[in-house]
Amino acid sequence: MTTHSVKLELAVGLFVLTGVLALAWLSIKMARMELVGGSFKTIQTHFTSVAGLRSGAAVEISGVEVGRVKRIDLDTRQFDALVTLHIRHDVPIQEDAIASVRTKGLIGDRYVKITPGASDNLLKSGDRLVQTEPAIDFEELISQFIHGSVK
Repeated sequence: MTTHSVKLELAVGLFVLTGVLALAWLSIKMARMELVGGSFKTIQTHFTSVAGLRSGAAVEISGVEVGRVKRIDLDTRQFDALVTLHIRHDVPIQEDAIASVRTKGLIGDRYVKITPGASDNLLKSGDRLVQTEPAIDFEELISQFIHGSVK
């Protein structure tokens, strides 16, 4: 083996390694995952309907992403949706804030919008956000309009 072929193999190996690392970084960024746990607080909230909302959906305040939907479960006692939100630890959420399920654009993805409240009491990790607005079901709304039963 010559010195030239060893240098060539080393260069190709470094190039491949750099490519693999770049792809790994890009896939993590595209999935918006955290390599390390990050600094988040967990807030739970109940909705009567979360139609179209998925785990991993954005949580926004004033159009700024401040967290993600961690889990969506069925509360079998109340038969409504129990949504667990991961919110950045540095973002204050007032106890009277309102969480609502919204749609980006006309047929876009669902996300959780938090409208800040006026209370001085802030939610801590593990607390529950009480005031919510369910997702608007456009199919049902269009059906009511077509059949003349829109109120």
